Amino acid sequence: MTIDTREDADSIDEQKLNDLVETSLVDLGATIHAALAVIGDELGLYTALDESGPLTSAEVAEETDTAERYVREWLRAQAAGGYVTYNPETDRYDLSPEQAYVLANEDSPVFMPGAFQLVASAAKIEPDLREAFRTGEGIGWHEHDEDVFHGTERFFGPSYGAFLLDWIAALEGVDEKLQAGGRIADVGCGHGAPTIRMAEAYPNSTVVGIDYHEESIAVARERAEAAGVADRVDFEVATARGYNGTDYDLVTMFNCFHDMGDPVGVAAHVRETLSDDGAWMIVEPYAEDRVEDTLTPFGRLAYSISTVACTPNSLSQDVGYGLGAQAGEERTRDVVTEGGFTRFRRTAETPTSLVFEAKP
Repeated sequence: MTIDTREDADSIDEQKLNDLVETSLVDLGATIHAALAVIGDELGLYTALDESGPLTSAEVAEETDTAERYVREWLRAQAAGGYVTYNPETDRYDLSPEQAYVLANEDSPVFMPGAFQLVASAAKIEPDLREAFRTGEGIGWHEHDEDVFHGTERFFGPSYGAFLLDWIAALEGVDEKLQAGGRIADVGCGHGAPTIRMAEAYPNSTVVGIDYHEESIAVARERAEAAGVADRVDFEVATARGYNGTDYDLVTMFNCFHDMGDPVGVAAHVRETLSDDGAWMIVEPYAEDRVEDTLTPFGRLAYSISTVACTPNSLSQDVGYGLGAQAGEERTRDVVTEGGFTRFRRTAETPTSLVFEAKP
């Protein structure tokens, strides 16, 4: 890129400018790709490539009952982004094992179409978010498009299935209590993916899933019925600061504590509802304590989702603490201990999650 504008040109590093322009082009492609990934997922295009590939665009269209001209353009966009493999000698498209694991295997802990569904749907609130920037008002979780809730379930659910039992095993004495028959409260349960997983893993225990969003609780009940655990898992429409029950052996919160308007008050309520030797497991997005150490690709994603959904949700509630999805361990500890807990430690982590244990 050649610069021929006024005196400002003297202060611009052309290489840095070109790098930023290239980054912008990548981001523009990624932005529109999110919608195309959702289409590929919903129309079964990824599945067709995984199950029947290598295929021509005409064969993909025939397999999925879609229009070839649209499919052809979609395939080329996917290949340009590295999501689909193209063979120019045969003019066929396929998924590598890695691409299939990310795009077509819904049980994979790194299954991504749900994440694309989440971010594409979350962007629909942009007009309201723009106004919130001006006023400082919040936007409740319940005000988002329905696909945000389904995308969240599909994004996080597989990783909970893969890691949840290991996370519980890392807690002090909790697994043994639950095996024998304990009490679990899953707060902020959404559609109930981790709630149901715990009910399946600990048939002697009772589990209650709690969420203030009535529509999500209705879906969670359907999911529990389909999974065959409705006899030992209940769902309650309630806030994290006002749910019912006491003497829980385990209280869990999966990627939602930072969304709370009053996280200190929530911590105090959890403390009241735990048994004397119970544990609170808090799963939060991975973040370092210093901002400069969190300016990473994942940090960017988490900060962005936090700007669109997490922080606005917190600001819509009483207190409006606005903890944010990249709070990190130190700040989370401060909030939890202010709520009355005396012990707090990191028990596990993944590239995208931090797992904490808090005890009375």
